[in-house]
Amino acid sequence: MQDFFICPTCGNNDLNKIGVRNGQKYCRACLPFQGQNAPKITNIPLHIPITLSYELTTEQRRIAEEINANYINKQNSLVYAVCGAGKTELVYLAMQTALARGHQIGFTVPRREVVIELAMRIKKTFPQARVISVFGDHHDALTGNIIVLTTHQLFRYEDYFDLLIFDEIDAFPYVGDLVLESFFKRSVKGVYVLLSATPSTKLLKEFPKVGKVLTLFTRFHNHKIPVPIVKRGFLLFNFMLLLKHLESFIKRKKPVLIFVPTIRLANLIYKLLRIDYKNGNVVHSKVKDNSAIIDDFKKGHYAYLVTTTVLERGVTIKGLQVIIYGADHAVYDTASLVQISGRVGRKKEESDGEVIFIVTKKNAAIKAAISDIEEKNAYLQSVLQRKAT
Repeated sequence: MQDFFICPTCGNNDLNKIGVRNGQKYCRACLPFQGQNAPKITNIPLHIPITLSYELTTEQRRIAEEINANYINKQNSLVYAVCGAGKTELVYLAMQTALARGHQIGFTVPRREVVIELAMRIKKTFPQARVISVFGDHHDALTGNIIVLTTHQLFRYEDYFDLLIFDEIDAFPYVGDLVLESFFKRSVKGVYVLLSATPSTKLLKEFPKVGKVLTLFTRFHNHKIPVPIVKRGFLLFNFMLLLKHLESFIKRKKPVLIFVPTIRLANLIYKLLRIDYKNGNVVHSKVKDNSAIIDDFKKGHYAYLVTTTVLERGVTIKGLQVIIYGADHAVYDTASLVQISGRVGRKKEESDGEVIFIVTKKNAAIKAAISDIEEKNAYLQSVLQRKAT
């Protein structure tokens, strides 16, 4: 028996995560990832127009054309774009090119809620293509022209994708998970495109070795990202602040997301709020019908949702307002605060809104998040001034 072992599936060589069964070593790190692998198929070239109900901005078209050129030239791309820049739309041109070549396309994100919505959006954009979604227990169909899937499901697709697009590369549970990172790398046969509003400094520094970094720091509607307003207090006073702002938003008939740092607190806050504000609900990882609740919220059936970070990303709702209760909690780093703030003002019809941080103290993550948003807004202002002259 060899003393050294590298898992052929995930590349793990940590002895603490390697077991022995019947005298044979096996990897415990990727043991939970068991199931049918996707069969290799040959896609027929599809020449499909991009179906959008709106035109891309000049900046969006520029980035889209660069991504497409990189794909044609077999070069990877990292797109660093602010929340609300329209990152998904930026890759449609490259996807159109891939479809025309009969290439296999994958679009992966860490969270299943985003997979469901993303698959619907892509199907509307390419209605003639076979678009499937793969997540959790939803894996009866594994092949299609475009496969939208969670990063956990990438284990089924070894050396598979000619074009793999990865949105939210800095999101939980992918970030820092070496097994998921290995699944991503082994699933790419051709070119990949990474999308993020909050890439790490390390990624920005190292990515030029394997591809091109493209930046887009303006929202598609050319309006500023709302700068968070910090409200400081303690215990009961903070809850009174929450009630005050929630009541104000409800009176103005604005949908509200109330972020809280833990599941336990989410349940408690919702229990207290529904005494006076019954038209709401709560979503977190322990709620089984999250997707249905979120869909009802988008349809206006609820005035507010209390949520954990499960709705940190991938949510676009007209007129949305955000309150982060306990924004100084350790669960919120700079990236997550920027992402949550970016949920507001994403629609052209209502490009403004409020982001309220209710805290006990204004910590470094909060200061950095506000600074980042202000810097992006300053960049937008400079762009608009140059266009005006």
